[in-house]
Amino acid sequence: MRTRLLRHLFAMPARRRFPAAAMDAIQAAIAAGEARHGGEVCFALEARLTLAELIAQRTPRQRAEQAFAHLRVWDTAQRTGVLLYLLLADHAIEIVADREVARHVPAVAWEAVCAAMRERFAADDWVGGAQAGIAATHDLLAAHLPPRAAGAADELPDRPVVL
Repeated sequence: MRTRLLRHLFAMPARRRFPAAAMDAIQAAIAAGEARHGGEVCFALEARLTLAELIAQRTPRQRAEQAFAHLRVWDTAQRTGVLLYLLLADHAIEIVADREVARHVPAVAWEAVCAAMRERFAADDWVGGAQAGIAATHDLLAAHLPPRAAGAADELPDRPVVL
């Protein structure tokens, strides 16, 4: 607990690893890939948890599920939202998929996406890791969800979110 507390207290701001140019690149990757399938991809990150969340021993998965709800990723018409969530202080990557996606994509597939991202992040390639995860997510969604009808609205913003 003490080590985790220190990591969170002294975590660098998310913008240090994901400056504006990185956020633009991630947004472009999300927008381009969503043209291939009927899913909605959301990318969210946060540097650290609050002291209250740390005292409550909130796990990265629990925080990802909270973000999934807060960002309304669950609120797509076809239940095809997917959240890629990073908690930088914990070096955690979590993927939360809505019901329709979860019916088609097994957990082991998401674990492979996280592993690909983790490998790039370990090499200090933050944008490349995010883009690799987004590309793999798009590939999984394209394999199971037909593209949206022409003119159908993009239900979730493509811009990454810093929580």
